Amino acid sequence: MSTATEQHRTRAGERADRDTHFEVEQFYYEEAALLDDGRYTDWLELLADDLDYWMPTRTNRLRRQQALSVAARGEAAFYDESKESLAWRIRRFDSGMAWAEDPPSRTRHLVTNVMVRHADPAEHDGFTENDLWVRSAFLVYRNRLEREENVFAGGRTDILRRTADGGLRIARRTILLDQNILQAKNISTFF
Repeated sequence: MSTATEQHRTRAGERADRDTHFEVEQFYYEEAALLDDGRYTDWLELLADDLDYWMPTRTNRLRRQQALSVAARGEAAFYDESKESLAWRIRRFDSGMAWAEDPPSRTRHLVTNVMVRHADPAEHDGFTENDLWVRSAFLVYRNRLEREENVFAGGRTDILRRTADGGLRIARRTILLDQNILQAKNISTFF
């Protein structure tokens, strides 16, 4: 390959190298630990200031209607948040006014099936190929009071932004639960 071709080669959409993949996994394990330990203010530090945190609802549809099974933007969503609105929720936990979380839930976040690719600016406006498109699966166990137990399973698609100091921040997160009807009495868990 010529030097001119190498200079114009793009990483957009390509699988990340082994070191980057390991870095992303460690980032997710740290995030899970912060959430499980109830360190929500520290968790906020992992989020970009322009965060888009979205968990649409879903419905059961026939095979031919699967494209309609997930709510579109502007339709019903469990979460449609910014960093600022998540910070407000977290401040509310500490205010004593969030009765659904007093006493607080105990959670265990398990993250697996992590796939990491370089973001494609053509598909993700405002991002560069230094940013990362990441898909993962999760299982969140939640226990509250004596008999309240919930299990949430699903997948996440994130765009992680590379910061000036080389760190990572979650800039976009789309969460899709596998269940369409939640058995939980409330949904005050972060994913």
